[in-house]
Amino acid sequence: MSKLKVVGEKSLTNSSRVVGLLAQLEKINTDSTESDTARYVTSKILHLAQSQEKTRREMTTKGSTGMEVLLSTLENTKDLQTVLNILSILIELVSSGGGRRASFLVAKGGSQILLQLLMNASKDSPPHEEVMVQTHSILAKIGPKDKKFGVKARVNGALTVTLNLVKQHFQNYRLVLPCLQLLRVYSTNSVNSVSLGKNGVVELMFKIIGPFSKKNSGLMKVALDTLAALLKSKTNARRAVDRGYVQVLLTIYVDWHRHDNRHRNMLIRKGILQSLKSVTNIKLGRKAFIDANGMKILYNTSQECLAVRTLDPLVNTSSLIMRKCFPKNRLPLPTIKSSFHFQLPIIPVTGPVAQLYSLPPEVDDVVDESDDNDDIDLEVENELENEDDLDQSFKNDDIETDINKLRPQQVPGRTIEELKMYEHLFPELVDDFQDYELVSKEPKPFVFEGKARGPIVVPTAGEEVPGNSGSVKKGVVMKERASPKGEEAKEDPKGHDRTLPQPLGGQSRAAPSAHSFNNDLVKALDRITLQNVPSQVASGLNAGMRKDFGLPLTVLSCTKACPHVAKCGSTLFEGRTVHLGKLCCTGVETEDDEDTESHSSTEQAPSVEASDGPTLHDPDLYIEIVKNTKSVPEYSEVAYPDYFGHIPPPFKEPILERPYGVQRTKIAQDIERLIHQNDIIDRVVYDLDNPTYTTPEEGDTLKFNSKFESGNLRKVIQIRKSEYDLILNSDINSNHYHQWFYFEVSGMRPGVAYRFNIINCEKSNSQFNYGMQPLMYSVQEALNARPWWIRMGTDICYYKNHFSRSSVAAGGQKGKSYYTITFTVNFPHKDDVCYFAYHYPYTYSTLQMHLQKLESAHNPQQIYFRKDVLCETLSGNICPLVTITAMPESNYYEHICQFRTRPYIFLSARVHPGETNASWVMKGTLEYLMSNSPTAQSLRESYIFKIVPMLNPDGVINGNHRCSLSGEDLNRQWQSPNPELHPTIYHAKGLLQYLAAVKRLPLVYCDYHGHSRKKNVFMYGCSIKETVWHTHDNSASCDIVEDMGYRTLPKILSHIAPAFCMSSCSFVVEKSKESTARVVVWREIGVQRSYTMESTLCGCDQGRYKGLQIGTRELEEMGAKFCVGLLRLKRLTSSLEYNLPSNLLDFENDLIESSCKVTRTRGSSELQLFPAVL
Repeated sequence: MSKLKVVGEKSLTNSSRVVGLLAQLEKINTDSTESDTARYVTSKILHLAQSQEKTRREMTTKGSTGMEVLLSTLENTKDLQTVLNILSILIELVSSGGGRRASFLVAKGGSQILLQLLMNASKDSPPHEEVMVQTHSILAKIGPKDKKFGVKARVNGALTVTLNLVKQHFQNYRLVLPCLQLLRVYSTNSVNSVSLGKNGVVELMFKIIGPFSKKNSGLMKVALDTLAALLKSKTNARRAVDRGYVQVLLTIYVDWHRHDNRHRNMLIRKGILQSLKSVTNIKLGRKAFIDANGMKILYNTSQECLAVRTLDPLVNTSSLIMRKCFPKNRLPLPTIKSSFHFQLPIIPVTGPVAQLYSLPPEVDDVVDESDDNDDIDLEVENELENEDDLDQSFKNDDIETDINKLRPQQVPGRTIEELKMYEHLFPELVDDFQDYELVSKEPKPFVFEGKARGPIVVPTAGEEVPGNSGSVKKGVVMKERASPKGEEAKEDPKGHDRTLPQPLGGQSRAAPSAHSFNNDLVKALDRITLQNVPSQVASGLNAGMRKDFGLPLTVLSCTKACPHVAKCGSTLFEGRTVHLGKLCCTGVETEDDEDTESHSSTEQAPSVEASDGPTLHDPDLYIEIVKNTKSVPEYSEVAYPDYFGHIPPPFKEPILERPYGVQRTKIAQDIERLIHQNDIIDRVVYDLDNPTYTTPEEGDTLKFNSKFESGNLRKVIQIRKSEYDLILNSDINSNHYHQWFYFEVSGMRPGVAYRFNIINCEKSNSQFNYGMQPLMYSVQEALNARPWWIRMGTDICYYKNHFSRSSVAAGGQKGKSYYTITFTVNFPHKDDVCYFAYHYPYTYSTLQMHLQKLESAHNPQQIYFRKDVLCETLSGNICPLVTITAMPESNYYEHICQFRTRPYIFLSARVHPGETNASWVMKGTLEYLMSNSPTAQSLRESYIFKIVPMLNPDGVINGNHRCSLSGEDLNRQWQSPNPELHPTIYHAKGLLQYLAAVKRLPLVYCDYHGHSRKKNVFMYGCSIKETVWHTHDNSASCDIVEDMGYRTLPKILSHIAPAFCMSSCSFVVEKSKESTARVVVWREIGVQRSYTMESTLCGCDQGRYKGLQIGTRELEEMGAKFCVGLLRLKRLTSSLEYNLPSNLLDFENDLIESSCKVTRTRGSSELQLFPAVL
């Protein structure tokens, strides 16, 4: 406080003239007879304020008493000229100082004094015009800075004074202008707005804006701004509708649009649109707008404005109004519930599933048109919009503030006797290895028998060994393999061998080699089945389960197009029948001269076949596994990408630059549907809800399919010749969660821009607005030695559309509108078969194939590898549990003891089916753990890894986005999982509870996820201190003592993993996340380093991959880097007992990165690839 006094004294003792004049004025205030002197002093101060910024600054400096002196004089003086002088001084001060000086005046009590002056001046008859003009002008400037200004004005009676001035001096534009400015400020208070409306202010505004006239355009601009503010009140908006003012606004807007040829009055035109925007916030306003042909008027005028960039505000506001007024429609579906039904063993008493089962059948027909139109969510497209605010801030009301809940408290949950059911899943804790031949520590070559060169190709998630699917009872944990001792897998006691049904027509046809394809044969190659397995393949599968690991391997040889086709053709079509999608191409297109040059470097890309690691993809094995995968629709088809496999393309894929105005262009095309309905085809071309529906055979119509594992596409409607609306299927036993898509398209023509609109997405924003592209896989490209998913599509955007669901069907949620993902594709080949996906597909069957290949290829003398069955899912699929560590050096006591005492690392992934990137990261982790690199061996010698690579197999198989067959988000069930409805969560938690019970808590628990609205890879952890700090209770957070070890692993990863971003990490515990795996494992199990690792679906905005979309290469690298990070964590946490040389870790880090070094971008002629060494 003493410092402030010093500053004040310094400013008052300054030799400047204004300080002396203010001191003189302060003395005059005590003597009311000195009016002439006051008039003279204030005129001098006014002259200085008008001519010198220094004077204005001194009077508003913190600590200066100049403002108090002026306001005191204004309050006490009776002299008119002195009042005018002081008002002029105040105008000078607030006009040149921006908001800070206006706030300074408010802080000194200026609002109340000026409002009282206004009331006093209004009692004069007639009121002095100059006093009224200046008082209104100042109040209009300082009112927005005073939070209680509306209340003060209403209590003082100032509203009536201002309104009467406008009514009585309607033609005096000099007086009316500041009055309108102040009315606009009054109207920001809803009570004031209603009060003014009752006194006729809305009618008064329409008199001012009246018929078109370019006279007094400044006054009209202020009147329109005031009207827009008044119409935000529903009462005033209804009054305007009742008096027909919506039609008046549209008429005035058209007049200004026609006459404002040089666009000098754009602000007036925008003001009219702002008034329309306000009045259409209510249902009556939207109906009046439609009845007045407002859609067509705004559409036509906005299209005429597109050529002038400066008119973008008009186009954007028009677009917003039209979107808001577009009639809400229900989705063109019989029900928004999933088209697939699965009967649950028990129906929950509460929760979303219970609510779904209790909904009346007609609930889907209800569409809300309430007045609380969510206009706030309908933001105008901003070409400079950024995503920095997406998910960056925490809502304070969602942060857990109860310290007792935040403190980890190990909860037994189940008794020791109950937990003993998991003992057989931990044989490593009791096995003495006496029956093992542990004679050599030298690693065997990590290769398959036969040729094993080529990329590691693992597309989707897999299944258990055929013939073993019925060996597990639902809800009970059983073994799939007894131990790594080499025992043969037992035959299915039930002889459970579910084969996929015959296709429509009941025929299966053997196709010739791809060399002999012609158009007639290909068209005749109808859907064929997954039966009639060659004996050599079956024997190979059985051999793959034995200790000799003699599993044959089918490799996609990709040196040149023709040899590749020959091998694919013979494997795929000769001597067996496979139920794959129809090939619409006339054989393999030969590259013409123009294409040869552009693809020559790609064909010779060493990444296609130069990898020294094992090929984990086997098409024949995949087919066999799919036959034992149980889906609710009983899929009988296999998608070509899952059969052929995927390898990362040998080029970078930059984040897409968004074209200017793309969103409003797409919205305008949607609005054309309403205006020109006769131009719309509106023909259904694919429909899961109609089993008897047949695909049209017209040559210019695309054909669609999603009847394969992980597929999701429910209905397709042709809108225009090359535009299609696509509707996704809800998660089973749910009526929402639409985001994941995976479908097939055929019958395309090159050179045609096809537009696809997925119209029932639910999230309010998406990375599709920030450079992400969908994935496309071309069968023709795969047959031409390019079997990879690539980012594809232009004119991509994500926006709210006119489809909605009722609040009843939405479970009372306010966000009832759907969103559209739209993208345009030009297909490179005629009659190709292409697939589109939200992200790189990774099916359950691929996981099973992947695990079998890893099991068959590992060296049992070096690597301890077990694949057990954690449990059976609701639909009867197994949930695999993998154990990986290093074999003990020998069966001596010391080595067995070291083996048993290794700390556990517990990993899980894919609890959300639509987050396929989590499986690709897990793939990288598994392959690294099974590799022969020195650090991988050190890692295995340091830890025992317990891994559940897919927590939600049923959701993955059936194409769900977020839920299991129970219709619930499994990552919200960890607090109290139900063994009948959530078996994978119940038993995964049981494993962790067992480890806690035997005092073997994991050092790290990490659940791999994908994130749809943020870039990079990052982690969520748990911290009491940081959670309390985010509640702004700094004193409480200072009192908390907490081990900061939870930050160590993320910090390590930020240094070694290019895609990882530490600044995106968070360690705050939110109430809405209290039942997630991360929080429950931290709080109940007691694992300090409990994480969720989130991988972007889009790309990176920092580090080496900045500006690039993420691919499977980078995701797998992240999984490997996570392993290296665990080694560094070991070195930091156990330096005395373990000391791996840091240079070895750095060397290994470089080796991992070498697999991702690609210096060519798409379209470039130069290519450098460094083969992976893992």
